[in-house]
Amino acid sequence: MGMMLITGAGRGIGAATARLAAASGYAVAVNYINDGGAAEKVVTDIRHGGGTASAIQGNVAEEAGVLQLFSQAEAELGPLSVLVNNAAITGGFARVDQVTHAMATRLFATNVIGAMICAREAVLRLSTRHGGSGGSIINISSQAAVIGGAGEWVHYAATKGAINTFTIGLAKEVAAEGIRVNAVSPGLIETDMHAAAGAPDRARRLARGIPMGRPGTPEEVARTVLWLASASASYITAAIVPASGGR
Repeated sequence: MGMMLITGAGRGIGAATARLAAASGYAVAVNYINDGGAAEKVVTDIRHGGGTASAIQGNVAEEAGVLQLFSQAEAELGPLSVLVNNAAITGGFARVDQVTHAMATRLFATNVIGAMICAREAVLRLSTRHGGSGGSIINISSQAAVIGGAGEWVHYAATKGAINTFTIGLAKEVAAEGIRVNAVSPGLIETDMHAAAGAPDRARRLARGIPMGRPGTPEEVARTVLWLASASASYITAAIVPASGGR
C-alpha cells in the first residue's frame, strides 16, 4: 500500500482518514501544526490496532515546514503513495466587509498555497516523469466553494474554490504520469471545526437544510477519500466528489 501522508490529521476528517488508512494497510504520516497530543493519540490508536503511523509536526503554510514534513515522513515510513491535502483553517465567521488583510493572507497561505506546495512535493516523488511509480493526490475541498459561504465565511469558501480549480488543473497536468488527482467536497460534517470558528452547534442547527436531514460524520468523508485512493477508482481523476448529503 505504501505511505499516505495526511496534513492536519490530528482531529476531525484528517484523523478519521488516518485511522481508516491504517486499517486499510497504509503506513500513515499524521501531520499536525500545534496539537501534538491529539496527533499522538491518533498514532497510538493506530498502533494499538496493529497499524503503522508517525506523528509529524509541520506548518504547511511555510515551505520549510512542508519540506521537513515530507523528508521526515519518508525517513520514518517509506516512500510516498498518497497525499491527502486536508490541513485548513476557516478564518472564523465574518462578512467580507469585516475580513482583514492579515486573515485573508493567512487563509490562502494555509488552504491554497500550502496544498499547492505539498502537491508539488508529491508530484516530484510520484510522477513517472521524475522517476516515480505513480500515486494519488486527494484534496479536501468544501461545499462552501459551491454555495459561497455568504454571511459566514466567503473568505474560506474562496480558498476552497481555488482548491477545486487546482484539483482539475493538476489532474490534467499529471494524468499521463501515473498520478490521479481528485477532491472530496464535504458538506456539514460534525467536527470541532465549527466550534473553533465560534458556532459549536452549527452542523446540527443547519441540518434541516440538508436533503438527507443530518450532518455527516468524519468517517463518511474518510471512506470517500480511501475509495478515491484505491484501485476501485483507477479511472477517476479531476473529480470533485461531494460528501454532503445532497446539500
